[in-house]
Formats: sequence, C-alpha cells, structure tokens
Amino acid sequence: MRDLKTHLSQWLARAQAGEVVEVTSHRKPIARITAVKPAESGITSPLQKAIDAGLISWSGQKPNLPPPVKLRGQGKLLSDIVIEDRG
Repeated sequence: MRDLKTHLSQWLARAQAGEVVEVTSHRKPIARITAVKPAESGITSPLQKAIDAGLISWSGQKPNLPPPVKLRGQGKLLSDIVIEDRG
C-alpha cells in the first residue's frame, strides 16, 4: 500500500490503460483498481431524455438569470441571509 500512496498517478495510469491493479495490505488483497467502463450508448440519463423529448432545453452554457428581485421594504435578500448563516 505504501507504493500505491507514493506512485498513485502511475498506478492510476496503468489502470486506465486496462490493467487491473490489486491493492494488498500485509500480503492480503483488500481492493482492486480498474478503469471505469464508458457508458453504453443505449443508456440515456433522464435529463437527456427530457432534452430529447423537447421538454427542456439547454445550450450547454451557464444559465443567464435575471438579477434578484428586491421586495418592498429595507429587508435583506434571502440569498444574503443564507450566505451569512453558512459563513
């Protein structure tokens, strides 16, 4: 496992090339690193199905949203309150 930590990028490159890398601890196998198989062309995400059906559209860009609406009065925007609570 020490060698895996030291040379992780090399082991990942080997796995990406198709090699199955077996990780051991005290000479006992504990994990395998393999390449991720590409998604099959027949499987479509629900989002892509909605785009294909014309239910939604997406240009591939970030959405162009209008500026936030300020309500009457001197109150803060809800988004500002949420940001303060998170900070």
